[in-house]
Amino acid sequence: MTQINRNIVEDALSLSTNERVELVEKLLESLDAPNAELNAIWAREADARIEAYEKKQLNSKPLSEVLSKYK
Repeated sequence: MTQINRNIVEDALSLSTNERVELVEKLLESLDAPNAELNAIWAREADARIEAYEKKQLNSKPLSEVLSKYK
């Protein structure tokens, strides 16, 4: 880590809790840049799954059953 980065971290840690939360949210938002190619891939996948479900080629389960695995 460079000295500049250490200074940024030190300054960030001196912020109030609310200010740090805001900073983290802004940093995370900056990493979530739109990706047209990836969005197109997911759109095609979603369309294919919907089509398969409508043609009875894909089974579904109730949400409660799916979530019970994670309790």
